[in-house]
Order: sequence, then C-alpha cells, then structure tokens
Amino acid sequence: MKYNPDIIKSNRKTVSLEIRPDGKLTVRAPLRMSYSDIEKYVNSKSAWIEKALEKFANKDETPAVPFTEEELKKYTKAAEKIIPERVKHYAEIMGVEYNRITIRTPKTRWGSCSSKKNLNFSCLLVLMPEKVMDSVVVHELCHLKEMNHSKRFYAEIYKVMPDYDEYDRWLKTNGGNYLRRL
Repeated sequence: MKYNPDIIKSNRKTVSLEIRPDGKLTVRAPLRMSYSDIEKYVNSKSAWIEKALEKFANKDETPAVPFTEEELKKYTKAAEKIIPERVKHYAEIMGVEYNRITIRTPKTRWGSCSSKKNLNFSCLLVLMPEKVMDSVVVHELCHLKEMNHSKRFYAEIYKVMPDYDEYDRWLKTNGGNYLRRL
C-alpha cells in the first residue's frame, strides 16, 4: 500500500481516515472489512490524502512552546465551568439528552461523542472565540441525533448554527497552533 497506514479494526460500521500531525495515516475500519478492501478504499481517497499531507508539509515548523502543566490545569478548570453550561444551553435548544461530560487534553480532537451519550471536550476550547467553542459543542450534540457525518448530520448543525462553516474553518485554520503546544 502506497501510504503504509496504521489500520485499526473495531466494531464500527464505517471507514475513517485520519492524518496525524506527524503525517502518519490512520485507517479505522469495521472488523468485517478485508485488508484488500481497505487498500482499495485508501487508494480511492488518494486525492484527499495528498491534499491533507500537503497542508501538513506547508505548516510552520517553528517549534511551539508547550503548555505547562499549570496552564493546562487552569484551562481544564475553566473548561469544566464553561463547557457544561454551553452543552446544557444547546442541548435544550436541540432537544437532546446526554450523560457525562469530560474535559481532557487530546492531541488531535476538539470533541467527541460516544454511543453511550458521553461527551468529551478539549480543555483548549476555552482559548477559542466563544462561537468556535459553541460550534464544537453543537457538532458533538448533533452526534446524539446522527452518529456520522452525513448530510442529515450537517442539516442538524445548520438548524442550530447556520454559520457553522465559518467557525469550523477558523478552527481548521488556527486550531493546530494550539494543539501543537500539547
């Protein structure tokens, strides 16, 4: 295989691709999917992969000053106050219920939603403009309705936040500068 990806098989229904900041490709695939089908899928996505790798190649290589443990504790404490309020606010608007909210310091994700309705968010969201933070909250809450990134999923986002793309673009453009410091 041209890209030599890390392949992670699990009880999932779909295939996903991730380019890590180090440029390594990770493929997450259903257990039932054969390695030859995974290879075909990866090859069919070569244009997307090349574009993503190009973005990483053009990134500023200036060493980022890592956040101190003290800073991360401060951000986590602030996020533990702010994010649950934002989640509650938008969950009421959207008519969804969730279980636990956890604040962490993941190196590649701003948020996630489990099938058990648990929500996870990066403590670094408190450093973002409020609408950008809200866009991540809305994104994860929409997974309580659609556990995928389909057209229906994005339709749910746009119902709540019509200008979502603006904030998502801001995060994609600027967020890496924060994640590099972890």
